[in-house]
Amino acid sequence: MRRTVFTWMLTLLALAGATVAAADEKVSFEVKAPMVVARGEAVRVEFSLNAKPDEGSFAPPSFEGFDVIAGPAESQGSSIQIINGQMTRSSNYTITYVLLPQQEGNFTIDAATVRVGKSEYRTKPLPVEVVDEGKGGGEAERPAAGRSGDVQQQVAKDDILLRMILSRTTAFKGEPIRATLKLYYRVNLRGDGGSKFPSFNGFWAQEIEQEAQPQRERYNGKVYETQVVKEYLLYPQQSGELTVEPAELNVVAQVIVQSPNLDPFFGGGHEVYDVRRSLRTAPVKVTVRDLPAGAPESFGGAVGRFTMASNAPSTELTANSAATYTIKISGTGNLSFVQAPKLTLPGSFEQYNVKTTESMKTTAAGTTGYRQFEYPFIARAEGEYEIAPVEFTYFDPATKQYVTLSTARLPIVVAPDAGGGGAAQVVTGLSKEDVKLLGQDIRFIKLGRGNLRLQGRPFMGGTLYFVLLAAIVAAFAGAYVALRKRIRERRNAVLMRGKRANKVAVQRFRAAAGYMKQENRHAFYEEMLRALWGYMSDKFNIPVANLTKENVREELHKRGVAPELSQRFSEIISRCDEAQYSPLAGARMCDVYNEGVDFISKLESVIKK
Repeated sequence: MRRTVFTWMLTLLALAGATVAAADEKVSFEVKAPMVVARGEAVRVEFSLNAKPDEGSFAPPSFEGFDVIAGPAESQGSSIQIINGQMTRSSNYTITYVLLPQQEGNFTIDAATVRVGKSEYRTKPLPVEVVDEGKGGGEAERPAAGRSGDVQQQVAKDDILLRMILSRTTAFKGEPIRATLKLYYRVNLRGDGGSKFPSFNGFWAQEIEQEAQPQRERYNGKVYETQVVKEYLLYPQQSGELTVEPAELNVVAQVIVQSPNLDPFFGGGHEVYDVRRSLRTAPVKVTVRDLPAGAPESFGGAVGRFTMASNAPSTELTANSAATYTIKISGTGNLSFVQAPKLTLPGSFEQYNVKTTESMKTTAAGTTGYRQFEYPFIARAEGEYEIAPVEFTYFDPATKQYVTLSTARLPIVVAPDAGGGGAAQVVTGLSKEDVKLLGQDIRFIKLGRGNLRLQGRPFMGGTLYFVLLAAIVAAFAGAYVALRKRIRERRNAVLMRGKRANKVAVQRFRAAAGYMKQENRHAFYEEMLRALWGYMSDKFNIPVANLTKENVREELHKRGVAPELSQRFSEIISRCDEAQYSPLAGARMCDVYNEGVDFISKLESVIKK
């Protein structure tokens, strides 16, 4: 009873965890329908939702161009998966309609809406092409083909297309262009057989990471399934007419052909053929215009739309103290090419290398993010100064104008150094490396003679130094002597073990003889095996666990033992093993005992020679 209650509790907890997992699952609402249908052919349209919708919240589209002959038919289901002890539960809710096309042409199944909880979800509009009767089924079975060459004719030239689509074909130098390599197909594709992508000569190319799902689009009056193969962001680096070279892609299409030789009732009726196609995009011309003349001096090649923010240092500093002036440029465009604006400091200020930090993300509109520039400097001399405004200019392609951003003038008052450094001295020629904690680890050089005196005696060469050195040498010598002694003792232990092997074997033989008198077969043969294996282990310094007949035979051969004697050891061991576990074995205990004692005696005489 307790076990039953416990099992029910575990089941309820698992189902509760699965319910929470299902609640956290991302809701998706999709529509499925054939891409090409024939006029007069019924069309099945399914709206799938991976969650249960609110009651009465589903709003179907108008289905313009179609007659609704059945539906809505609702169905739902759920599944539970347990993988590595983790249980997940998924739900599926489907609403199905059956439509009948009214006429030929291209139609769109508009978006349907549904509400789950507090959120509303919409499907994407789905194009459907309606053709003459007998010409439908772009992805269905084709008419029978007499030869494999006829199968090639089943895939029309415009059934599979490869296009290079540019967001613009006229751009300014440095203005980003989105290039999308897209595959269009109206037949089933099994895979690709190789590709070759453009080198984009004259452009600086950056690939956009994307996980695009297949979409349905209308092109040249036909409906296609489309898949983005690659997507790039191109930045023209020179003016004039540039060419995006063709891209190449090899694909394999699957054609399902009706076969008159196979009966559909028995699972036949069609055959599947592979049709290979080599696709190639057309070269695309891009006209790159040079930027307008009259660019301000602060323009460094930035193209896009940007903002500039500054973090100015304190207006009151101390001579020989450090400070940092920070400029942050944010926006969208060719942000990777944005350079640090020029910061002009007074002559008595010492400036160090600019530190750059950035955070950028490549999008279809361009590179978005920011670049931050930190200008560390040291005010060397006291007085009143003014830092001139920092200017940054970029070109805006939308307005076709240069835009200049500027910071405010910064007055700075430098007070005398309390540490006593020379107020009017400016040191030049220093190495301008990256500086950390400038106000603490870099100080102006003190002039004049320093008052230096020795404090304490050095440790090196003193009495304590030599005492410690002698102790270290003595400890090393003691460790060496102890190690040598341990090695000798270990060698002696191995030697003694080999010498005592015969004595130990004799003691075990005596114990075996006692068991023989008691007619205790199992104990007798067990003691005989201990005597024989133990002797070999002690004699050759091999752990018993590692002993086998083969390595014993090798050790005996190394010591000049005749093969017949080695074979005799293996036979005695085998007879003991058989007799120990098989009471019907014919060997007598006295015979085995005598052979074992005789073998050890002969082996001792051979090894001692």
